[in-house]
Amino acid sequence: MATETAKAQNSFPEKFPAVSSQARRRFLIAQASLRASALVSALVALAVLVTSDETIVLFGIKFRAYYSYASAFRFLLGADAVVGGFSLLSLILLRFISRSGSNPRNYFFLFLHDLAMMVLMISACAAGTAIGNVGRYGEEKMGWVALCNRVTKFCNQVMVSVVFSYLAFFCYLALTITSANNLSSHPLE
Repeated sequence: MATETAKAQNSFPEKFPAVSSQARRRFLIAQASLRASALVSALVALAVLVTSDETIVLFGIKFRAYYSYASAFRFLLGADAVVGGFSLLSLILLRFISRSGSNPRNYFFLFLHDLAMMVLMISACAAGTAIGNVGRYGEEKMGWVALCNRVTKFCNQVMVSVVFSYLAFFCYLALTITSANNLSSHPLE
C-alpha cells in the first residue's frame, strides 16, 4: 500500500488522470514558446542597450551619452542579462520536467522562478522608463532639462531596449499566469 501511494505521488499521469496528454502537450509548448520569446526579447534589449551611444559637440565641448552613465540603465542591462540567462536555464529545466513520470511538484519551482523573473523585469522596466521619461521630457520643477532633443539616436535606442524589456516582462507575466493555472488545476499535496 505504501509503494502504491509513493508511486502515485511520483507519477504525473497516474496522479492526474483527468489531464489529457494533448492538454499537457499544449501547456508545455506554450511554456517553451513563452520562455524562448522572453529569452530573445531580453537578449535583443541587452544588445540594443549596450550599443546605445552618441557623442555630440555643443559649444565646442564633446558630450557623450552612454547607457552606463545612468544607474537605472545599468540595472535594466543587468536584469535583461539575468532574465536572458535564466530563461535559457528554465528552457532546459522545462525539458527535464516535461518527461512523463516527473513529479508535478517541480512545476511549483518553475512558478517561483517565473514570478521572480517577472518581478525583476517590471522593476527594471519601471526604472528604465522613469529615467527615459526624464531624459525625453525633463523635469521643470527640479531643473532637469530634456536631453533627447540633442541625443535623439541614443534616446531612441534606449526606448527600443525598454520596449523589448517590457516584452520579456509580458512573457513572464503570461508564464506566471499559466504556471499558476496549472498549479491550481493540479494542487500539491
